[in-house]
Amino acid sequence: MDDLRTTLLTLNADERRDFGVFIQRQRRKINGRLDSRLYELLVQATELKSEQIIAKLYPDEPNVVAYYALRKRLMRHLTDYLLLRQRQLDTTAAATVRGHLTLAQYLFEAGIPRLAWSTLRKAEKVGLESEQYEPLNAVYSLQIQYAGSPHAEPLDEVLPRYRLNKKAADEQERANIADSVLRQRLRQSRGKGRALVPADDILREVLAEYDLQEAFARSPSLLSRLMSITRNAMLVRRDFASFAAFIERCYKLMERRHGFAPAQRGPQLKLLYMLAHALYRSRRFAESVTYLEQAQRLLASGPGRQFGEFAPRFTLLLAANYSFLRRNPESIVLLETLLANPKPLAQSDDLAVRFQLTFHYFAEGKFVKANQVLLSLGRTDHWLEQHLGLEWMLNRNIGEMLIQVELGNTEVALGRLRALERTIREQLPTVPATDDTPAVPAGGVYQPVLTYLALVREVVENPDVTQERTFGNRVMHLPPFISEEREDLQVISFYAWLKARILKRPYYEVLLELAHA
Repeated sequence: MDDLRTTLLTLNADERRDFGVFIQRQRRKINGRLDSRLYELLVQATELKSEQIIAKLYPDEPNVVAYYALRKRLMRHLTDYLLLRQRQLDTTAAATVRGHLTLAQYLFEAGIPRLAWSTLRKAEKVGLESEQYEPLNAVYSLQIQYAGSPHAEPLDEVLPRYRLNKKAADEQERANIADSVLRQRLRQSRGKGRALVPADDILREVLAEYDLQEAFARSPSLLSRLMSITRNAMLVRRDFASFAAFIERCYKLMERRHGFAPAQRGPQLKLLYMLAHALYRSRRFAESVTYLEQAQRLLASGPGRQFGEFAPRFTLLLAANYSFLRRNPESIVLLETLLANPKPLAQSDDLAVRFQLTFHYFAEGKFVKANQVLLSLGRTDHWLEQHLGLEWMLNRNIGEMLIQVELGNTEVALGRLRALERTIREQLPTVPATDDTPAVPAGGVYQPVLTYLALVREVVENPDVTQERTFGNRVMHLPPFISEEREDLQVISFYAWLKARILKRPYYEVLLELAHA
């Protein structure tokens, strides 16, 4: 894959046109024409190999050295263009503060201290309103540096504000670090399946380590970080209902007491996503959609690129909600549109969209399409387990197994089923009892999955077994985790397939009943 081509393809149609003009402005001689020609060759619909591009650029005498020098020059043009465009598009408070700061530094050096101090006061005002603690540190440092100016504010007034900001900046920095540390520790735990390390213990340990036990919702940005830390622990515990109530209360309190300034849109969007996701996992689908629509209005009201990374996640969650509100065809349109976008998705988003789309096709009975999309994931079990965790890999394989059953590929389905059982038993073998601990059956926390797979095996090997009362009773009395509100809706969807076979009813209708939709 050509990284330069991949980067260039992230530009939309208007940006590609602007970049072409930008190249011409940089160089107007032969080099400029070659820069433009290389750019045109890289962004055309069909990807060309290096040898083909070299032949088109240098038809008389292929020049590999000149070609790679040309690529470097084009990359420099792209970097310069993006920096310039970022300055034009970045309307955040942080960019405004940095802009005022740069101007003030220039004015001090130019010998115009009165105007420089006026600019610094503007920078401080914007920074305080939008909680831009890091750039505010630089503002206060410059104020202290030029405290001897006749236009300066009294130093004994600047220093307390500087110290207070340093404290807030330090707390925000510690919250950022704690968030990353918690994510890493929980990810290590998820690599072994559902949390084998108590999430609450990890959360308390991290908060104590970074002295955040007493940190409350003092600001939207800090509230966003603290909610992120709490959410990571709740996701492992699967205590979605408690977290949904908690974050909704915090969000509404912040909204009522302080509101969200335009400069705080990033933290607000993060809070809205966490809230909508918790409501979805708590099966409060209509409420989740309400918050997602609020977030989409926020996204639409700001610069398109500034918070572009949020759009795929909000769309994924909206599609998931729609499927449980009897709007599954709309879910399919949303996800197909995402994949058809010429701007490529991030790898994790692309995989999530494709995997979720298979579920929506399956619910519509479009099993061939579901299988095609699942195959397009293009990742091995080992890769999925290493990068996304054991549970993601298991869910993908269970989904594939059920699709193969519906397609009538019995042997393929049984092969996948046996591989699943083998993986679970190898990852989590039987643990004998000790003096202090009871025995743990094969599969550990995934032991109910082995029970489920055994029932699916019976259906695949003998479809008539679904008519037997004893088999039906076994399905209806699967371990209680299936029906608990804490359970993942993906797991519910797998169980719905088995129950629908027993009841001889459409899968989608049974799924909606199980999800209380």
